[in-house]
Order: sequence, then C-alpha cells, then structure tokens
Amino acid sequence: MQNPAIKTPKPRLLSLDVFRGITVAAMTLVNNPGSWAHIYPPLEHADWNGCTPTDLVFPFFLFIVGVSIVYSMESRKQDQAQHKKLLINVIRRGVILFVLGLILNLFPTFQFQTVRVPGVLQRIAIVYLITGLLYLHQNKKRLLIIFWLILIVYFLVMTFVPVPGVGYANLNPETNLGAWIDRSILTEAHLWKSSKTWDPEGILTDIPAVATCIFGVLIGTFLRRKDQNNAQKVSWLFSVGVLATIAGLIVDLFFPINKALWTSSYVLYCGGLATIGLTLLYWLTDVQGYRRFTKFFVVFGVNPITVFFLSGIIPRIMSRIIVMLHGKPVDSKTYLMETFYTPYFTPINASLAGALTYVLIWFVVLWLMYRKNIIIKV
Repeated sequence: MQNPAIKTPKPRLLSLDVFRGITVAAMTLVNNPGSWAHIYPPLEHADWNGCTPTDLVFPFFLFIVGVSIVYSMESRKQDQAQHKKLLINVIRRGVILFVLGLILNLFPTFQFQTVRVPGVLQRIAIVYLITGLLYLHQNKKRLLIIFWLILIVYFLVMTFVPVPGVGYANLNPETNLGAWIDRSILTEAHLWKSSKTWDPEGILTDIPAVATCIFGVLIGTFLRRKDQNNAQKVSWLFSVGVLATIAGLIVDLFFPINKALWTSSYVLYCGGLATIGLTLLYWLTDVQGYRRFTKFFVVFGVNPITVFFLSGIIPRIMSRIIVMLHGKPVDSKTYLMETFYTPYFTPINASLAGALTYVLIWFVVLWLMYRKNIIIKV
C-alpha cells in the first residue's frame, strides 16, 4: 500500500465516486451487524438462489472497478511509453490486493495451515488483474465478445459437465462443479470456514465475476464517448440497464440468479441494476449538478479499500479485548452492544443500530481524511 499523499485531487466523475461510496457504505453496514443472530432479511445474503439488496453490493463494486479502469487508463492506454507502466501497475495492484486479502483472513491468529485462501479482496485482485490486462490488449468489440463467451461457456460448463464423484451436473451447494474444483485444489482446510466444502469466492466463480467487471468497462467506455451528448448517453445507458436486468430475469428461469455461483443470470441482473444506478447518479450529479446529498458518500468512495480492510480488522481486535460485564468476562464488542443498545432496542434493532453507528464512525474518520486530501491507494 502506498504512503498517503497530500495533493490536489485530479478531476473525477462525481457520480462514480458517489456510486462507489454508496456501495462501500452498504458493504460496511452489512458486514458489521451488532449481532449476527439478529439481522433484517434485506441485510442478509439469499440462502442460495435469489438476490437480496445485500447480494448486489459485491457485483456493484466489481462493476465500479470496471468503470474505474476506463477512467484511470483510457487517456494513457494508447501511449506506448505509458503502456508498460500501466501493465506493471495492474500486476502490482493485483498482487497487493491479494496479499491484503490473505492478511485479512490470517488476522489475528496467522494460522497458515488453515487460512482461507479465497476472499473478497482476493476476488477483487483476480478480477482487476484479468480485466485490466484484457482492457490494455483488447478493443471494445473484442471485450464484448469475451463478455458473452464467458456467460455462455460458464452456463454450459455448470449445467452440462458431470461432476466427478457425483456423476451429473448440478447447481447444489456442495456438489456443483465449482465446489468440487475448490475442494480438489485448495482442500477443505483452506475454504470458507462456515462450510468447509465450498467457497462463495471460489476458483471457478472468479471467471463470471470477470464478466461483471467487463460489463463495467463497457459502460465506462460508452460514458467517455465524445460523439454522444449527455442526454443520448443517459438514454442509451438506461436502456442497456433495463434490458440487461430483464435478460437476467429471463436467464434466471433456467440458470438461477445465485451469488455464490455467480451465475450468468446474476451477472446480467446485477450489471443491469448497476448500470441503471450509475446512470441515474450521472444524470443527477454530473449533468444536472445536484450535489448536496453527495458528500457523505464521496468520502466513502475515495478510500474504499481502506474502509473494507480496516473495518474487517477492527472487530477482530475488539473480539480479543476482554472486559467485565455484570461480573462476567465478555469481549469489548459485546460490552458495547449490551451497554448502549440492547437495553433500549429490540434485538434486531439493536443490531442495526450498532451497524449504523459503525458506519457513522467510519464516516467521521474518512471525512477527516477527505478534508486533508488523504487518499490511500493500493
């Protein structure tokens, strides 16, 4: 991770920062409930098939990564002198993100024998690396072809290739092809501890996740076009978003929307909704100039990896700080919940209040960083 640099920020696409900030704030909220035993259904992932608002957070972020690739590389992509630097930078960022993800999984025990190898940051790293390299070496037409090839081939592989040891193709949690690949390559010791037999960020599902990022690249490329005015861009992008969402719902009929499997229907459905969301924000903020509501989300949007990494570390530190409550030893997070929230709210609202407080604390920290133009980049 680079040292924080204090400098005048470059001009940015405000709607992209806002959209990223909304996504990161939502990610912080759903990842840090006051109690995992008491969560409102929209703030939980779907049990298997289906899509809750929480299931939109990760694909939205990968979509945003794709749009950001265009805005950070487009002006330098055609410059041969810059091409090698961009290539090295993409590889470097991918490696750093992956290492940060492993550190997050290792902390605080650092048990390498049983560390979970996949993870959210690891998926971001792999997807960014592959998509960034594709963007540097392929044009928009080829990227579109690659996008559809991934969705079609992934559907065929998951629904027609027999799973070794099972004998038939299926989309069940423990017996689908992706789960078999995860167990075969990573072994159960290095998979998601809640299942130990499959991983929601598994190896095979990284491939359709790349398609989500490519979706963002294609939308970002259209946003930067000079031959379209703002009204035309908004009309086209909104139409693409609606059509992709509908396409996802149609594909859902035979290849269900499923985050853990990152199905082709999930890519289309979430990509469509992300396009609609970004388009609406683009029209409101960058075109119409409505910016009063944006500041809260912008401060989350300019330091996303910092928030995700540290917001995952801090609760683990708190779980190891033991204090006394009513004569009994409890971890510091439980102490705060039982002291400031549980006596005054129902269990589910106490949990939500704790999560919202955590988001607000992060807002204060990020606001101070924003005021000083401190952006920590990977």
